[in-house]
Amino acid sequence: MITLKVEGLRYKYPDGTKALNGVNIDVIKGEFLAILGANGSGKTTLLKHLNGLLKPTFGSIILDGKRLSELKPSEVFRKVGMVFQDPNDQLLAPTVEEDVAFGPANLNLKYEEIMNRVMNALELVEMKKYAKKTINFLSYGQRKRTCIAGILAMEPEVLVLDEPTSGLDPDGVKSVMKLLKDLNRKRGITIIIATNSVDLVPVYTTRVVIMDKGKIIKEGTPESVFTDSRMLEDVKLELPQIAQLMEVLRNKDKFPINELPLTIEKARRELINLIKPVTLTVN
Repeated sequence: MITLKVEGLRYKYPDGTKALNGVNIDVIKGEFLAILGANGSGKTTLLKHLNGLLKPTFGSIILDGKRLSELKPSEVFRKVGMVFQDPNDQLLAPTVEEDVAFGPANLNLKYEEIMNRVMNALELVEMKKYAKKTINFLSYGQRKRTCIAGILAMEPEVLVLDEPTSGLDPDGVKSVMKLLKDLNRKRGITIIIATNSVDLVPVYTTRVVIMDKGKIIKEGTPESVFTDSRMLEDVKLELPQIAQLMEVLRNKDKFPINELPLTIEKARRELINLIKPVTLTVN
């Protein structure tokens, strides 16, 4: 079932920059979609169209069978929530609790319902114990989680995130991506992330779209997309690091590897099959 449909999307900024040049994509309900591309490829501009923050120069966005232009902003924001790359651009209130409550409060809900949503959202992102904490004293990762909670409190069907791991240390990256994976698999929320971190894509996402110069040039499963290393090089991207190692073993060391493993676990299984232990026979 298609939840978001992008048709012939074009967008030109006021300074004349053409950011999107005819984008077509179907977002399937319940999928975890990665939009991958180098800086300036059009990823962020595309995301900002998905919940109406930007209006197309040409083309349309269809949400659950209706054009975004036909829906009220409040209707769109209830279904499609966006988390910005920099949490400081999104956090407005003095405390965590107040910030997460901002969206539900604008839905004219009763106080009890608002606070129930706030506490549920904070629990999902493991920030409930920080509810009363001042935003200024949060770490960068905690601010990211607070932003996600603020969107979850709106109970969206689709969660859109721009570079969700930007600025995080390795532990923070793992924590945020696990959270998104759980929201996708356990809660059924459709997740769309824009990123240029190729190593994350095969581990967490179910489908990937490659963008370059405002166009989609390839899409499919990570396994199908990452078979084309020359295409990735042309758009200033690389294979995941583990796949790079396996490619070297295949091309330079002549290991008989047909399909490049994209994750550590798959590479481990491949190497175990290739490097058989030698059994010595003692007379």
